[in-house]
Amino acid sequence: MKEKSVIGIIGAGIGGVALARSLEQRGIPYHLFEQAPAFGEVGAGIQMTPNAVKVLNALGLADEIDSVGFLPESMDGHSWDTGKELFSTPIKKEFKRIFGAEYYHLHRADLHEILTKDIPKEKITFNIKCQDVKQSGDKAIAYFDNGESFEADLIVGADGIRSVVREALWGKDDPKFTGDMCWRALVPVEEYPLSFVKPAASFWFGPQAHVVTYYVKGGNAVNIVAIKETDGWVKESWTEPSSTSELLEAYEGWNSDLVNLFKKTDNLQVFKWGLFDRDPMDQWSKENITLLGDSAHPMLPYLSQGAAMAIEDAFVLAEALEYYEGEINSALQAYEEERRPRTRRVQLESRERGRTYHLESSEEQQKRDQEIQERQKENPNAVGINSEWVYEYDATKCRERFDKSKASV
Repeated sequence: MKEKSVIGIIGAGIGGVALARSLEQRGIPYHLFEQAPAFGEVGAGIQMTPNAVKVLNALGLADEIDSVGFLPESMDGHSWDTGKELFSTPIKKEFKRIFGAEYYHLHRADLHEILTKDIPKEKITFNIKCQDVKQSGDKAIAYFDNGESFEADLIVGADGIRSVVREALWGKDDPKFTGDMCWRALVPVEEYPLSFVKPAASFWFGPQAHVVTYYVKGGNAVNIVAIKETDGWVKESWTEPSSTSELLEAYEGWNSDLVNLFKKTDNLQVFKWGLFDRDPMDQWSKENITLLGDSAHPMLPYLSQGAAMAIEDAFVLAEALEYYEGEINSALQAYEEERRPRTRRVQLESRERGRTYHLESSEEQQKRDQEIQERQKENPNAVGINSEWVYEYDATKCRERFDKSKASV
């Protein structure tokens, strides 16, 4: 019997811990390295669309996700000033039937906690920062800031958009500032639903800007994501402080429902950050080192797929490693063949949504809105942001595709 490969995972964000859980489920040895002193995630909402929920269900987390998640009634689009409804796609009653899984809104920290709950303490090292990764014979070695190193059959960089592992493989290549900045805030609510916040994934489209709002924490809080084009550079950090007054000033003249919600951020934490992007890569792996999640394919948030793609990556990589029984090169080839076309399309389509959400002229806006409405006349379940192809994908069926690929060789 072959000895199982040892996997080193750099980074314990959502992608890294999803990989750890996927490997734990399969009995594949691994060790997780994280520079933070403990598990934790920022206080923000996150959308888990059906494609990601299929993986979470396969990881045995269906009950946990349901216990902390919020099921929106619909996905609605609105005009930025009048509030006119541009589309409404039923979610709660239809998505599981159509796409094979639910669509949840969660608090990011809740999702992270669920993913980490079964990771043994002895399989993670905190307070340690990876500084370099190198190939050594048929192994890979990660080097850390405390002078220690870790040798593995495979090192996986799940260390974000400014990945040290990516830089070790391909050289320094800074991500590009897109010209878009984002505010986020989490508003606790005593009354559910608020009279001016529908229990939906609500999109508000305006000139050079858009806003998304949705409930998390079982309806006990509303998550705000407000994105606007800017001439000035904004820090990438998720924790750059902003203010209610800055948010209100940026969206002056927008619909009163949004303004009322923004006013509720007074005396709460409001953050802002710049949105950065990279072009799709033609290769993620070299010998016994590969990438996962934002280190491989950072993407704009306009399809709500950053974390979802990392979760899909994690499951597929674990499946490939088990399927190819320690043949690392074959496993990585299968992993990339399955994931790169998918993530490339999501990256590029997310960019395109940034354009269509922010159309400036009323003529362009009317044309976009008419096209959405025509689609919904033909199919009441058509997703207003043209994302059916995203939700239909099922990473948990990748083994079937591995079989077909193997048979065709």
